[in-house]
Amino acid sequence: MASMSRVEALSRPEPAGALARRLSRFEPSMLLWLAMIAVLVFLVASPMVRLVVSSFQEAETGRLTLANYSEAYGNLRQLQALLNSLELGIGVALLAGVFGVPIAWAISRTDMPAKAFVRLMVFGAFITPPYLGAIGWILLAGAEHGIFNVYSMTGLIVVVAVTSFPYVFVFTSSALDLVSSEMEDAANILGAGILRTTFRVTLPLVLPAILGGLIISFLEAIALFGAPALIALPARFHVVSTQLWQFFEYPVRVEEAAAYSIPLLLITILMFWLQRSLVGRKGFAAVTGKGGERRPIRLGAWRWPMLFYALFVGSLSVLLPMLVLLQAAFAKAWGRGFSLDNLTLRNFEYVLFEQTQAQQAILNTFLYAGAAAFAAIGLALAIAYVVSRRLVPGTNVLAFLCMAPFVIPGIVLAIGFYAAYAPPPLALYGTALMMILAFTTRFLPIAYTSAAAGMRSINPEMEEAVRILGGGRLLAIRKVLAPLLKKSLAGAWILVFIPAARELSSAIFLVGPNTRVISVMLFDLSEEGNFEVLAALGAILLVVSVLIAGLGFRVIGRDFMLRRNQ
Repeated sequence: MASMSRVEALSRPEPAGALARRLSRFEPSMLLWLAMIAVLVFLVASPMVRLVVSSFQEAETGRLTLANYSEAYGNLRQLQALLNSLELGIGVALLAGVFGVPIAWAISRTDMPAKAFVRLMVFGAFITPPYLGAIGWILLAGAEHGIFNVYSMTGLIVVVAVTSFPYVFVFTSSALDLVSSEMEDAANILGAGILRTTFRVTLPLVLPAILGGLIISFLEAIALFGAPALIALPARFHVVSTQLWQFFEYPVRVEEAAAYSIPLLLITILMFWLQRSLVGRKGFAAVTGKGGERRPIRLGAWRWPMLFYALFVGSLSVLLPMLVLLQAAFAKAWGRGFSLDNLTLRNFEYVLFEQTQAQQAILNTFLYAGAAAFAAIGLALAIAYVVSRRLVPGTNVLAFLCMAPFVIPGIVLAIGFYAAYAPPPLALYGTALMMILAFTTRFLPIAYTSAAAGMRSINPEMEEAVRILGGGRLLAIRKVLAPLLKKSLAGAWILVFIPAARELSSAIFLVGPNTRVISVMLFDLSEEGNFEVLAALGAILLVVSVLIAGLGFRVIGRDFMLRRNQ
């Protein structure tokens, strides 16, 4: 009887008064949070699920099959491309370590002169698009009597490494800045010299950070499209990214491309997990129970060779390729070299005022990047608020979805977007909306990291005060959170805008005839051999990036561009 009464009680309709009280506690803002969660799933989960499903489907019938994997990896050339990517990634990681670790040590631990200038060069290498650096090196070393043979695996490794070493620099210098001098002093007291102390004491303490930077450089190298396409294809070898591009030649074989990209995705996830595990070991940061003094090591006469090495690396990464690009941008014919009678502004005039395709590409680039930055910030702020205030169940899943694009190579994400949203009923392929959504998803982790960090720094009691006075959550966000997070969100917008404006790996797969951006047009111009116009267009992109980055310096401070990778 007792059980029957409980069933009857459960089946009785809720009293009107109780229902009214529950509805009165329901906030309209909850609909906004649910809508943002749906957008997050649409942007992140749906393309990745579609990518995996497509890799197991037949193109015509949609039936499940493993034929796509056999087609993707049954060809020796395509298998060799995967091995070439691994060789490229390992070579770039090792060379980036050779470049980045000594410079980080010199800046963080020694009295090497001109540290600010060296940091500026590292920063310049960081904001320079890899494909733009590759074009500079093609102009420098691609000629018959160039510095070295750039059209080779060795040449590709060098070109990619000189733009990837800032990752190693950031991780290493950040760790070195936290290590006190106590253990180094102890080694010196026992008779160890500078080199022995560095290799036996200092660098082992920050080894997890160094390995983390090497892994990031490895992943950056295997996911790049621009530099390998510009160098590897003329050298008659493929890597994974260029081979995936081949799948998108007519007829498009998206199912094979999806199957071919899955191992790249798995490798990336595995390496990111390893990198997080290594850097998560904070033992290198605190050697003793309390923070110790950090004194610079006096190098004596060796200060100048160390500075020369840092400037040499900076020249390889920034000065030489950028100088030759600027020379080409202001030249009537870049092959004639530098001379007064070869100087002209005609290339910029042509790009800015006459070439309608270039004008459209410039407009598209900054429009898409700006819209993606606003969209990413808005979505990230909403999800960070839901997660920090635990407004819905499963907030850990939402945080994971926001960070998931960080471990998805841009080229793989583009294939997922193509598989999910190119076919009917959406048919978004080649549209501006597709480009903006892809850029938003690609750089969502940057926005979410900034929004979540800012949210954690604000006490919820400030919002509760607004709600006690009768305001809703949206009013509390507008009047309390937004003003407090204004500086952080402005910096996050810049951090999304700059990489979105230069993005090539995903854009090359999703661009249409009317949605070309600067990065894609630079790639097309390089294939045509029109290096003067290419250099002028690249210089415009670089100048805008530097100006926006300079604004970031004023908003956040020194090294703000480097924080997103820590």
